[in-house]
Amino acid sequence: MMRVRFELAPLEKVVPWGEHHRLHWFGLTQGWYCLEVGGVELLRYAAPTTNSISDGSATVASWVDYYVVRLWEDLLAVLPSALEPVPDDLAEFFAAGAEEWVDTGDPDLLENSAVYAASEAYGVRWTDTSYLRFGPAFRWWRTLGPADTVTVAWQFTPDPDGEITFSAPLSGQRTIRTEEFVSAVTDFDHELLQAMQERVDRLTVAGALPGIDLDIPALIWEQEQRRTWLPQALTRQEDTDWAAVRAGAAILAPHLS
Repeated sequence: MMRVRFELAPLEKVVPWGEHHRLHWFGLTQGWYCLEVGGVELLRYAAPTTNSISDGSATVASWVDYYVVRLWEDLLAVLPSALEPVPDDLAEFFAAGAEEWVDTGDPDLLENSAVYAASEAYGVRWTDTSYLRFGPAFRWWRTLGPADTVTVAWQFTPDPDGEITFSAPLSGQRTIRTEEFVSAVTDFDHELLQAMQERVDRLTVAGALPGIDLDIPALIWEQEQRRTWLPQALTRQEDTDWAAVRAGAAILAPHLS
């Protein structure tokens, strides 16, 4: 199972941007969210954050505190690549971490077209949470045998001071059915856009809060534009040159070929 749970910050507590106190669609998604895959909550702090402005819920307070749309954008960006099946003989290459590759500091190696193809195919299945302090990086890949599944692998960079810790293991991976992966992304899309539609409708009627610079027509336009992002991501077809990837993988990780 995979799911994304989130809560938007109360509208009156959303923090405007800059000295002119501007707000926009992105900024209005300020809130908390948690990604759960295969029973592991990957974006939950080990202890509730101290800067929470929630209603006091310990559950919400321990989720990461950022703009919910950022995770939505990352999932939609990686979706076409994550849904392109990886050939069976390359599954081990995509499952392995890049730390298992040979030293890529050689300029000649980086100029090799096959190496570029392999690293590019690997990279487009990777997302990070660098906007969070010590947040995890994710890799997503699909395989068709023996079942049609999507695997997510994660890796945290530990906080050397131990101040920021997450409840999930520092590294690991979980595999779910591809249809569950698509369903989770679709549900997240629908729930976020519905929550934002309610927010846009309210602001359209009531106007911006006093002292806030908010372009209402632009807000309405962006809401409609973002409704097209998921259908576009689901229909986009990747066309990876697997022969080139195979050749590059044999150079980067010969022990896996």
